[in-house]
Amino acid sequence: MKKCFILLAVCLLGMTAFGQVKNQHALGARLGGGNTFGSQVTYQYGLSNYNRIEADLGFHSNNDGNGFILAGAYQWVWAIENGFNWYAGPAASLGSWSYNSKYDGSGDSGAYLGLGGQIGIEYNFVEVPLNMSIDSMPLFGFGSTNQHFSMGLSLSLRYTF
Repeated sequence: MKKCFILLAVCLLGMTAFGQVKNQHALGARLGGGNTFGSQVTYQYGLSNYNRIEADLGFHSNNDGNGFILAGAYQWVWAIENGFNWYAGPAASLGSWSYNSKYDGSGDSGAYLGLGGQIGIEYNFVEVPLNMSIDSMPLFGFGSTNQHFSMGLSLSLRYTF
């Protein structure tokens, strides 16, 4: 077992040697689908050439209710070729929601915590300071009001600086 752990650690360290975090900051929009929260403001902060953190903040409001989500991820980044990268890492979310039915007056509200990961692919444009990515952040919900699995694809566009 100890040999397997050492081998895994060496492989992971070797993979991080190919990281390509080009810009320290990236700010933009993350547009989601599936059973995810939807649109969010996204920010990435490069920690080194090999990894970064991402924070996403989303608000939702309509006639039936409202809510917010704050999600974060730690990402390892690996180069594919010429501006294309893929990334993966652990993720977590925290949020609140409320619902009021306009038909029968019933309602409910609650808070939630999600734990999971994020995996995606991105392209960093050379000509303009723009980063475009497609990713998925599957999360398992915890708490009395959110005990389910959420997953969907998201498209992100970020200004890099």
